[in-house]
Parts: sequence; C-alpha cells; structure tokens
Amino acid sequence: MANNNPLIKPYLKWAGGKRQLLSEIKKQLPENIHEYTYYEPFIGAGAVFFALQPERAVINDFNAQLILTYTVIRENVEELISLLQEYKNKNDENYFYQIRNIDRDAEKFSALTNVEKAARLIYLNKTCYNGLYRVNSQGLFNVPCGKYKNPAIFDEVNLRQISGYLNAGKIDILNGDFEDAVKNAGKNSFVYFDPPYHSPDKINFTGYQADGFGEAEQRRLRDLMIKLTNRGVKCLLSNSDTAYIRELYQYDFFDIVTVQAKRAINSDSAGRGSVNEVLIKNYEKSSNLLK
Repeated sequence: MANNNPLIKPYLKWAGGKRQLLSEIKKQLPENIHEYTYYEPFIGAGAVFFALQPERAVINDFNAQLILTYTVIRENVEELISLLQEYKNKNDENYFYQIRNIDRDAEKFSALTNVEKAARLIYLNKTCYNGLYRVNSQGLFNVPCGKYKNPAIFDEVNLRQISGYLNAGKIDILNGDFEDAVKNAGKNSFVYFDPPYHSPDKINFTGYQADGFGEAEQRRLRDLMIKLTNRGVKCLLSNSDTAYIRELYQYDFFDIVTVQAKRAINSDSAGRGSVNEVLIKNYEKSSNLLK
C-alpha cells in the first residue's frame, strides 16, 4: 500500500462509510493483499477500495445511480467536472430542490445524459441533509436540503486522480446483485463485504433502495460467505454488532472481531456517535499484522 496515490479518496459521503475504520480493517486484511483480485459487492463510497487501490478489482452496487458515478468518472471526468462547477455556481436551496425533483418527472429524468445523472447524484449528496442517500417507496430521492453555507461539492483533483486510477488498472464496475458480483471469485480472490447493516430497531440507516435489505438478505449473504469459504475465497465482512449477526456467523471457520466506530450519518440521532461493529473473516490473520 506504500505506493498508493495519496490524492485518491472517496468523492461521496455515504452512510456506513469506512474512512474512520480503515486502520482497524487494515489490521484484519490477509497478508500480501495486493496479490489478490479484490471484490467489493457493496461499494458505497469506496473507502476501503480507494485506500487499497488494487490493480485488479470487481466493484459492484445494486444502486444504479451510485454505480453510474463511478463509470462516468472513469469515462467522462472532464465533462462531469464542468457540470459540477455549474451546479456549484448556482447552488442555493431553491436550486437544490429543482435538481432533486427532476426524478419526479420520469420522462425528464430519463432524458438526462449519464453525465447529468452522475453530476446530479454527487451534487445532491454533498448538499442534502447529513449526506444521506435515501429514496422513498417509489425510488425517488427524498432527503431535504442541508444547512451548509459553502459545501465542498467536488474536488476536481481527486476526481481526475480517481479517473486515472480506474483507467490504469483492470477494474470491472458492475451494477447488480451482490451474489452475481462474486461469481468468478476463486482462491486468488479477496472479497470485502460492507452491506447495509442489520438494524433490528431501525436505528441504523439502510434506506439506499426502495426495497431495503432485511434479515432474509442478511441470511443470503451469510450463505454466500459459506459458499465462498468452501471455494477457498478469503472474505471479510463488516456489520453491526447485534445478537442476530453474531448468531448468523457462529461457525468455527468465522472469526468475529469487535471494533468501535463513530457514526455521523444516520436518519436517527440515536444511531450516531460511538457504536460497536463487527468484522467477520474466514481466514487467520498473519502474525505480522497483529503487532
């Protein structure tokens, strides 16, 4: 990781983002992590991905608008920067709602170019309340405007560096189900799962998609982890520290590590602050990472 580009960092805010947990996650990574093909089926803002900057990777998310931003940064970064500058120059509360409400008109939204859709998501993400990405049952973005005097909507140096990285390596960008995203993972692969967290009391924010991510999906993810373990794939998973999650992963081949995280993005203030989370892995740590 010593040769990684320090100018590359997440370009979005994202609920459950891992920037402040990176040091704990790095302690749990397999030795010689860069020798593996990296998979991240719930990419979100990509904090771990951008920190590791693997040469070979498959990144995925079920959120089509989110994945579109990665694709546009790779393919049309200068056009994206130009449009974001226009958004920044016009930014105020009225303009926020004008841009937010475009998806209320299906025909108008579908007429947007991919660059316009990507710029819209980035702009809304950096100017909406608390950096949330939330949609209602119709799949319409419904977060109100945030109270920012001068929001940092984009960093053109960062966007250009990300674009260069995505073009230089063998990075596949997918938009689909998490299980499909890892179908080609083998013994030379490492998979990092960072799903919407289990939230029995609905405190953690999980409203990324209209159909949600409930306990049935958590069980399907656990079953996938077992399948990948049987195939010799190294896996690391993040989740909330709940009795349900601990029970799901009560197998001898899973190691559950407790870590403490500070959560700033949440739909409920009770879910912010210091909370326990778990890192679950199916391999042993190498001794040098324990120091």
